[in-house]
Amino acid sequence: MKKLLLLFTVFAIASCSSVKKTEKALNTGNYDQAINIALNKLRTNKDKKGKQPYILMLEEAFGKVVERDINAVNYLQQDGNPANLERIYNTYLSMRERQERIKPLLPLYLVEQGRNANFLMDNYDQRIVTTKDKLSKYLYNNAKSLLSSAQRKADYRQVYENLVYLDKINPNYNNTRALIEEAHLKGTDFVKVTMKNSTNVVIPKRLEADLLNFGTYGLDDLWTVYHSQPQKTVKYDYAMEVTLREINISPEKVRERQLEREKLVKDGWEYLLDEDGNVVKDEEGNKVKVDKMVKVRCEYYEFTQFKATNVVGNVQYRNLRTKQLLEAFPIASEYVFEHIYANYSGDKRALENDLVRYLGLQAVPFPTNEQMVFDSGEDLKNKIKGIITNYRFQQ
Repeated sequence: MKKLLLLFTVFAIASCSSVKKTEKALNTGNYDQAINIALNKLRTNKDKKGKQPYILMLEEAFGKVVERDINAVNYLQQDGNPANLERIYNTYLSMRERQERIKPLLPLYLVEQGRNANFLMDNYDQRIVTTKDKLSKYLYNNAKSLLSSAQRKADYRQVYENLVYLDKINPNYNNTRALIEEAHLKGTDFVKVTMKNSTNVVIPKRLEADLLNFGTYGLDDLWTVYHSQPQKTVKYDYAMEVTLREINISPEKVRERQLEREKLVKDGWEYLLDEDGNVVKDEEGNKVKVDKMVKVRCEYYEFTQFKATNVVGNVQYRNLRTKQLLEAFPIASEYVFEHIYANYSGDKRALENDLVRYLGLQAVPFPTNEQMVFDSGEDLKNKIKGIITNYRFQQ
């Protein structure tokens, strides 16, 4: 009984809270929020007595928001500015969508007033079509005009955004997609990438190819294209130069260390003896067994093969139109080769697990200098990718 009472109390509080939220939204002019709350509550058991407040508030919120939208559309139409067409179009879409969400719940009966809630529905289809045609024509003509007069790439990008929106509401209106491609091409920054080796170390060809293979960088930039193989048909806006200034490779080293370990370990079992040397028995007369512990000792010999490479350089951006240096970023990468192997003398049970894992391993050949430089390339690519991702060309 107490559980049922508790559940009822929780439900009543939640219901009261929803009603207050709907009232607050309604009283502060957030009519669509009030409609959303009411619709969610009326989706199930709409005829229950507890749902009556939501029907009343839904009716009031719908009437007020429709009135507000109609007044806004009338004002925008009287203003006569074609730039208002998008707002008018979206308002009509919103009004139709709002109606379609309410229709499945109708009729909604108000018990105390003995009537169905009143929702003045209208058909906005023709107004939507008419406005969409006017908006499409406005966007298209405006884009055509800007395409022929724009001076900055930022202008072409705005044209692109407008045309993408036009294609969304009116697919391929007047061959819009061809204009989208033109705007995208004219708004794109083309960057020529070169790599310069200022070190005294020969860079592996495969490393240079990998660093300049921008298809492996996972870049997703709508407005920037990097070419490591310049194309004659492309007019490049910027140059990106990756310069390697230092490549330092350490000598091959083998570090040694020797450890001694002792430990008590279990080595079978034995009978428990009392002070007199007699076997101890439990309450049932069984001889008591205990672990037999012995002290073991081991000498551990560990060898660490070590070799490291360090690559230092920078990335520079230049404006090819003004020949101006825009920005320079330092880059540095390090790759470490380390291999550990070990052997022992004595009882290896005395060794900790983190030492045992190296037993049985053998020395391996050190990587060549060329391989070391190449292996540093992955970290170098990540550094370059970070620069590319975060750098923005100023228009």
